[in-house]
Amino acid sequence: MSLTDTYTLSNGIKIPVVGFGTWQTPDGDVAESSTLAAIESGYRHIDTAAVYRNEESVGRGIAKSGVPREELFITTKLWNDAHGYEEAKKALDDSLAKLGLDYVDLYLIHWPNPKALRDNWEQANAQAWKAMEKALEEGKVRAIGVSNFHPHHIDALLKTAKVKPMVNQILVNPSDQQEVLVDYNKKHDILTQAYSPLGTGKIFAVESLSEIATKYNKSVAQVVLRWSLQKGFNPLPKSVTPERIKENGELFDFELSQEDMAFISSLHGVAGLAKNPDEVDF
Repeated sequence: MSLTDTYTLSNGIKIPVVGFGTWQTPDGDVAESSTLAAIESGYRHIDTAAVYRNEESVGRGIAKSGVPREELFITTKLWNDAHGYEEAKKALDDSLAKLGLDYVDLYLIHWPNPKALRDNWEQANAQAWKAMEKALEEGKVRAIGVSNFHPHHIDALLKTAKVKPMVNQILVNPSDQQEVLVDYNKKHDILTQAYSPLGTGKIFAVESLSEIATKYNKSVAQVVLRWSLQKGFNPLPKSVTPERIKENGELFDFELSQEDMAFISSLHGVAGLAKNPDEVDF
């Protein structure tokens, strides 16, 4: 396996098994240079979002790479202020313009139940999804999905959806594995994308992980990302340091034993928990 190996989504689209995350990456030179560094290191899957406010810089990094567009897999996301048919159509067009692209490979509803829509989130999601299905027909996106959705949010979406979500991007790492949600995704042929796969860095404080990393002659980050791959997740590690970006992609020349997988899977709670999407204050 390598960074160009893929999972196959439910509609047949291929998605690289590891993506490069840009959440919390500052707009401007940092986002541009780190995106370029990721592509030069072999990543072919780049993840951003409207609310990250770095789509233009990410787009410049993509353009500077010189890699043919068809060899890249680009994801962006619909923010909470555009849950509606016309609003979602405009938001996608705005993201495409900022990225400098004719299409994105994956478009996600970022959160299911924004604070401002708490009384009608189901209807708002249905309208946004309708716009995303239209974009799929038009070729503006190649796949559509959701992020931070729990089973009841997806069940509600499926009442009116013509196309089921192909991806659910959620916070997943050894500290918070969201087993019920992951099982639901599997049963519905929805790929689990793992954002914050390193627990926003807190996972590095676990001394036992350093011992495992030494055994494999790898870093703690590489061990935890390898755990994510062996669990069948689609991890999206983020870094702005070229050496770390490269290191985070070097996951394919070793395999964790069942014993080490089990230990890493036992690390519940060491790095905090995912937010409840029905209680977020944004």
